[in-house]
Amino acid sequence: MHEQYAPADIETEAQSFWELNQSFQAVEDPNREKFYCLSMFPYPSGKLHMGHVRNYTIGDVIARHQRMLGKNVLQPMGWDAFGLPAENAAIKNKVAPAKWTYSNIDHMRAQLKRMGFAYDWSRELATCRPEYYRWEQWLFTELFRKGLVYKKNAIVNWDPVDQTVLANEQVIDGRGWRSGALVERREIPQWFLKITAYADELLADLDKLPGWPDAVRTMQSNWIGRSEGLELKFGLDGRDATLDVYTTRPDTLMGVTYVAVAAEHPLSIEAARSNPKLAAFIEECRAGGTAEADLETMEKKGMPIGLSALHPITGEAVPVYAANFVLMGYGTGAVMAVPAHDQRDYEFAAKYGIPRKAVIRPVDAEAADISTCAYTEKGVLHHSGEFDGLDFAGAFEAIASWVEARGRGNRRVNFRLRDWGVSRQRYWGAPIPMVACPSCGDVPVPADQLPVVLPEDVAFTGEGSPIKTDPEWRKTTCPECGGPAERETDTFDTFMESSWYFARYACPDQGGAMLDERANYWLPVDQYIGGIEHAILHLLYARFYNKLMRDNGLVANDEPFTRLLTQGMVVAETYYREESNGAKHWYNPAEVAVERDDRGRIVAATLPEDGQPVEIGGIEKMSKSKNNGVDPQVMIDQYGADAVRLFIMFAAPPDQSLEWSDAGLDGASRFLRRFWKQCADHAAAGAVGALDAGALTADQKALRRKLHETIAKVSDDIARRHTFNTAIAAVMELMNALARASDESANGRALAREVLLTAVRLLAPITPHMAHVLWRELGGGDSVIDAAWPQVDEAALVQDELELVVQVNGKLRGRIAVAADADRAAVEAIARADEAVARHLEDKTVVKVIVVPGKLVNIVVK
Repeated sequence: MHEQYAPADIETEAQSFWELNQSFQAVEDPNREKFYCLSMFPYPSGKLHMGHVRNYTIGDVIARHQRMLGKNVLQPMGWDAFGLPAENAAIKNKVAPAKWTYSNIDHMRAQLKRMGFAYDWSRELATCRPEYYRWEQWLFTELFRKGLVYKKNAIVNWDPVDQTVLANEQVIDGRGWRSGALVERREIPQWFLKITAYADELLADLDKLPGWPDAVRTMQSNWIGRSEGLELKFGLDGRDATLDVYTTRPDTLMGVTYVAVAAEHPLSIEAARSNPKLAAFIEECRAGGTAEADLETMEKKGMPIGLSALHPITGEAVPVYAANFVLMGYGTGAVMAVPAHDQRDYEFAAKYGIPRKAVIRPVDAEAADISTCAYTEKGVLHHSGEFDGLDFAGAFEAIASWVEARGRGNRRVNFRLRDWGVSRQRYWGAPIPMVACPSCGDVPVPADQLPVVLPEDVAFTGEGSPIKTDPEWRKTTCPECGGPAERETDTFDTFMESSWYFARYACPDQGGAMLDERANYWLPVDQYIGGIEHAILHLLYARFYNKLMRDNGLVANDEPFTRLLTQGMVVAETYYREESNGAKHWYNPAEVAVERDDRGRIVAATLPEDGQPVEIGGIEKMSKSKNNGVDPQVMIDQYGADAVRLFIMFAAPPDQSLEWSDAGLDGASRFLRRFWKQCADHAAAGAVGALDAGALTADQKALRRKLHETIAKVSDDIARRHTFNTAIAAVMELMNALARASDESANGRALAREVLLTAVRLLAPITPHMAHVLWRELGGGDSVIDAAWPQVDEAALVQDELELVVQVNGKLRGRIAVAADADRAAVEAIARADEAVARHLEDKTVVKVIVVPGKLVNIVVK
């Protein structure tokens, strides 16, 4: 065995063994308990970043630990390969998106293998391959036939630079999340999946996910947003028509003083034909985003459309305004406005001189104060005619019954959730498998003609999608009438691909169906790992997709992920200089020399090349824009993959942010070198006999007790608590205890071997390469990945003696050793007899003696 730790050689040896023996290839075995561990797959951007490394190290530690517990583990890896970055790279590098993507996949696969992750590479998939997206095309056509897919014109967020529709969550402060362009509102044809048909189940089934963080379940619940209210019919003055509005506060109905409709509402459009100012206002509204966050922060604007609505109970006429805070795609595109009891309505009314009418008062007051703001609490109705004196629940019931009896409204459950618009006006995505026929309308592509293949060998300039500009690709025949038709040239939202990949991993070689019986062996995923930023979109869509697959007979489970771990970000210090034009030039931490105070805080930073100071920007998420990233490959080359893995798991609990520290990584490397030397020195001393547990000395018993206490703690920290940092700290403490023991007796060396072999297994999920070699060198067996996880020997935890603290009047005065089964009287007698304690009892009267079993004795004197 080499005396010095050489990570490059060790890691090559271990990885070669795993690859040669196909160590991580999973095979279905109904006689074994399965464990499906999955980390969210990456976009093949070109190279791994530290966020990837942290995510995948956490998953790998969990998967390897479960394998050592005897479970049949599946841990696959693949590529979320469609998306805008490939198109942008194609323009920049003058290369087709497909070629750029596949090249990146090859490079990143090699990086993942270099980290030693225990992936079953035989199940690797890439979502841009036709054999993958063929099946989401097939499911889409099946859903179309079932009425769960439809096409309609919709108001969307349009990014004029990226030339695509954005989800609300991709609009940040009114701008596109990638391009930064001001987002416009446009009306274009879009394909939708009816996720709202599953809204009740998606909400209710959150209760089936106790293994998810409460924060994620709450975020999804709020996003689905179930509410109970009334849909009311306001008449239109001078017309034989009604305007429908939905409200969750029917108790405020008698306080309505105006109605607001969306700028794109048919009533607004109609009025604008003869009102140029209104037409200009509508155009202004089109430039705004459709995200609710934007609506909350934007200046509220409106314009009367020259029409009055009639109150459904009183018949009173109230003006109708076109307003920028009402969206056509949300509800009916119209809202009743109660300025006295809604702050948004209050501000709008104040701006345009609309009256306020208070109809709710506090229980303990005659009237609400609405002089400076709306009174929004639920209280008691007044100025509400026959409904005066009712509380919220009573008013809801009474008003609902009143309007229902007269056909002017009805109770309704509503959801904040909207149907999923899956059309994207981009090239690099899966083609939507629909055909537009002049005679038959929209027709799904038959299953035997799938996949609709995206051409990959294209000249991509960014000026329009190659499939939109290629008339030959668009040309086809109608599957129903055989006449000339055109293919749909929009592609799927890339969330479509990432919403079912977890299931395809179960049977990626299945060419004749979307899934087969193997899916029901592996699903649901037992442990899913990924960032909190995916709490709503990806995780909600994946839950929805799982239910669609279930209802199409493809899977049996209701939910895709049993347990969810959301890891924190990797953050690092930032440094910059402000340039003459006011822009900031950011420097990588590796370029900067820092000065720290006694507490390790950075107090000054300079650039060594010129000796001049740079500004300290604070700790932020690693990013290209702040140039504070660390290249994992550089760290692996310098310290080895195991040291990087150890540092990442030790530096912070997985759900908290991890602050990168080169010094911390160096510390992890030093520990591995010390551990290696302890094992090498032990091996060099020769063979070891069997441990005689009955002949252990007191010190040896203490060390063995420490060993099995460590097994118990590490097992709980990894399996239940996922506090890998404290698990590693416990192993470090154990190795320090072994170093202090320095016992060369036969039983001492046998105990040292037990400690070392156990420590190797405890560290095997975290530092698998080192563990692989040390396990062999110490005689543990051929492969530590097939070794059983250490079990606690309860007998080793039994203590013959206990050390107790002795206090006099609460102050520490001594320590005593007592038999573990000593009674109270014996403990008190030993404490009083202790020489150090006795000195503090001289000339004192003992008032009482407090004995806390197993911990302390406190003698109260006066």
